[in-house]
Amino acid sequence: MGNMYFRLEKRIRTPLAIRILNPVVFIVLAMGFCGIFITLAGFEPVKVYAKMIKTAFFTSKGLTQTILYSIPLMLCGLGVSISFKMNLNNLGAEGQYAVGAIASFGFVIYGPSMPLSIKLILAILIGIAAGCLWSVLAAIPKALWNVNETIISLMMNYIALLFLDYLCRGPWMNNEGLNLPYSASINKMLYLPNLFGTEINSGIIIAIISAIVIYWFFKKTTSGYQISVIKNSLSAARYAGMNIKKNILLVMGISGALAGMAGVVKIFGITHRLQPSLPGGAGFTGIIIAYLSKFNPLIVIVVSFFIAGLNTGSYSVQISGVPSQIATMIQGAILVFVLAGEFFARNKIIVGRRVSADPLKEGEA
Repeated sequence: MGNMYFRLEKRIRTPLAIRILNPVVFIVLAMGFCGIFITLAGFEPVKVYAKMIKTAFFTSKGLTQTILYSIPLMLCGLGVSISFKMNLNNLGAEGQYAVGAIASFGFVIYGPSMPLSIKLILAILIGIAAGCLWSVLAAIPKALWNVNETIISLMMNYIALLFLDYLCRGPWMNNEGLNLPYSASINKMLYLPNLFGTEINSGIIIAIISAIVIYWFFKKTTSGYQISVIKNSLSAARYAGMNIKKNILLVMGISGALAGMAGVVKIFGITHRLQPSLPGGAGFTGIIIAYLSKFNPLIVIVVSFFIAGLNTGSYSVQISGVPSQIATMIQGAILVFVLAGEFFARNKIIVGRRVSADPLKEGEA
C-alpha cells in the first residue's frame, strides 16, 4: 500500500455514457443518503420512496398536481439558466415571479374595461414586462459600474415579497374572505384554458415552447453565440467588439421575463387570486433546477417535473408521519451529490504503483 498512489487527471473529453449515467448514479446515491435519515426517523426508506413515486407520477390526481406545480418551476428554472449561461447570478427569480403576478393581477382588477380576451393577453404581457423590468433594475448597476448583481437581485426579492404581503393584507385584501389575507378572485373568463378536459392549464404549453425557443436562441442566433463567447472569455468578447453592457441587460431581462411569466401562470392558471408567499420558493428552487439541468433549457423541463414530483409525493407521506421537509432535504442532497458527480465526470482518478529508483531496494523487496 505504501507504494500506491492516487492522482486526478482532467478528462480531455467526457464520454457520452458517463455524461448520461453520472447524474443518475449520483441521484441514486443522494436518495440513499437521505434514506439514512428517514431510517433514523423510524421509517422504511424503500416504502417511503415507493409511496412518493406512486402518488406523484402514477395516480391521476397526483400527476395533475405534479404537472401544475412544475409549470412555475419550469419557467423560473429557464430564467435562471439563461442568466447563468453568461455567468450572471440572477438570484431574484422569486421577486420577479411576485412582481409579474402583482402587475398582471392589478391590471385585470383595476385596469380599464375592455373585452376579456384582449384584457387577458395584455395582462400576460404586462406581467412578463414587470418581471423583465424588475430584473433589469438589478442588472443596470452591473452593466454600468460592474456592481455584483448577486446581492442586488437577492435583496430585491424581499422588496417584492413584502410588497405582495402588504397588498394581500391591506388594500387588495378581499373584505368578504373571512379576514383571510387573500385578494378577490379574477373573472372565470380570464382563466387560462385547460387541456383536453383535465385540470392541467395551458401554461405547460407555454413553458415547453419557451424551452424550445431558448434552445434555438442559443444554438442558432448571433446573440446566443455572443452570450456563449462572453461567458467563456470577456477579453475575447471585447476584442471582437461585442457589446457587453447590452448583453447583460438582454440576458437579465429575458431571465426576469420568464420568472414574471411564472407569476402570470400561477395567477391565471392555478390560484386565480393573489396571496402571500405566492411564489412559494419556486424562484430559489429554479436555481437548483438550473444547476441540475446544466443550464440546458430542454433538460430544465424534465428536472422541473421530477422536482415537482418530489414535492407532491412528500405531501402524500405526511399522513404516515413522515416530515414534510423530506422533499427539501432530498432536493438539497441531490444538488450536492450531482455537483460532486460533475467533478468526477470532468476528472478521472489514476491509481498506480510507485517505481523505486533504487534497483537494489527493489530486489530486497
